[in-house]
Formats: sequence, structure tokens, C-alpha cells
Amino acid sequence: MSTEQKAPVENGDDMPVDHSPSGQGNGMPTPTPAEFEQPPRRRLQQWLHRTSIFLFVLVSAVAGVLLVILPWTPQWGDNTFLVMFPALRTFVSNGFVRGLCSGLGLLDIWIGFWEAIHYQEKA
Repeated sequence: MSTEQKAPVENGDDMPVDHSPSGQGNGMPTPTPAEFEQPPRRRLQQWLHRTSIFLFVLVSAVAGVLLVILPWTPQWGDNTFLVMFPALRTFVSNGFVRGLCSGLGLLDIWIGFWEAIHYQEKA
């Protein structure tokens, strides 16, 4: 064997470990500029996550607005689906049920916008 032996890798990969006496040698690998760029797969995942959040907020906002407005229109109780069920039509036309649907719509809008405001990029 030669007198120069390779030091065991402390961090589990083949990156050089900085053991300089300048105080910056904390045993962590020193990243190169190429490592700061994300791989294409990671960027795709990040854009898919952004798109899914955008679609969630959009669907929540639209569904919420529909649930807030629709119960108070004439089409809510006078539609072809409820003509065959008069008891269900009476129940759906009740003010409490309409208010409950509007409240769920407001909750839906709030959840969508809360998700948009508290969005954070994944590291």
C-alpha cells in the first residue's frame, strides 16, 4: 500500500469535506455552483405543485361563489329535478337550508384563499 491513503468519506457521498482551520470547516460538504440548480424533475414537480394549488384555489372560489349566490335564485327550488319530489323541494326551499349552503360557500371561499395566502415553495 502507498503512504497516501484515501480518507474515509464522512458524509456518505463522494463530495470533498472541508477541514480547513479557518473556522469554516464544519464537516459539511462545500456545494459547487452546479449543485444550486435544481434538476429538471424537481422543477417539474414544483410546477405541478404550483398548478395544483392554483386549480384548487380556482375551484374553491368558483364553487364557493356558486354556493353563496345560487340558493337565493328562483332556479334553486323551481327546477326539473325537484318537481318529482315535493317534500325535498320544500326542504331545499327552506331559509335555513339556503343559509347553510351559503355559509358552506363562504367557508369554501375562505379555505381556497387561505391556501393561496399560506402557499410555500417546497424545499
